[in-house]
Amino acid sequence: MQLFVVLSVLAAVAFARPDDGDHYDSKYDNFDVQTLIDNPRLMKAYTKCLLSKGSCTAEGASFKKILPEAVATTCAKCTPKQRQIVRTVIRALQKQMPNDWDQLVKLHDPEGKYKESFGKFLASTD
Repeated sequence: MQLFVVLSVLAAVAFARPDDGDHYDSKYDNFDVQTLIDNPRLMKAYTKCLLSKGSCTAEGASFKKILPEAVATTCAKCTPKQRQIVRTVIRALQKQMPNDWDQLVKLHDPEGKYKESFGKFLASTD
């Protein structure tokens, strides 16, 4: 299983601009992750946004903008809640849409530089 991103999915998750320089904006701490992962059409829309294959909502655009940094730093600026959201979204993406997950990995980690560290991040429960 290749490891990397958010959905980082999308991560639809936990990102906007840093609010204190140390963390991403906490306004996404209450992102309704369950609604996202339970709705295949919504998951596909966010994924298309992240892959630059479809339009983005304001949230999706924010996630897409911060995604490369979050991947490279293994979500270092994420709050604990955001880390939990990112893990939930990525696990759902890997299970529900493995081909799209592979495309995200190829886009954001084509050389596999972050595979090991991101795998550890996904396995962690901090």
